[in-house]
Amino acid sequence: MKKIAVVILNWNGTKLLEQFLPSVVAYSEEAKIYVADNASTDNSIAVIQSKFPEVTIIQNDGNYGFAKGYNVALKQVEEAYYALVNSDVEVTENWLTPILSIFDNEPEIGIIQPKILDYK
Repeated sequence: MKKIAVVILNWNGTKLLEQFLPSVVAYSEEAKIYVADNASTDNSIAVIQSKFPEVTIIQNDGNYGFAKGYNVALKQVEEAYYALVNSDVEVTENWLTPILSIFDNEPEIGIIQPKILDYK
């Protein structure tokens, strides 16, 4: 089992998944990647299954919004650490390396926020 789970909450986000999920998949080798779907009515699930078979889908049985959507989904995640990532985030190479290093070497740390830059 991997130490860290990258969890992306989705609701009707096919276009965002197609645009941004490739970077998460490419640059998160040390993580298990999940998309937690908040009962989408678009083709998000089919897109993930066909284009990103390495991603694990958690299907929430309702659209619970942001906080509850994550809380419901995280009950199904077993990794020690979580990286909660919005569906419109593009990550870069080695983005998880310093996060894992800090969590592994500084046990008093409970949460980390990586640097975020506006996509534009």
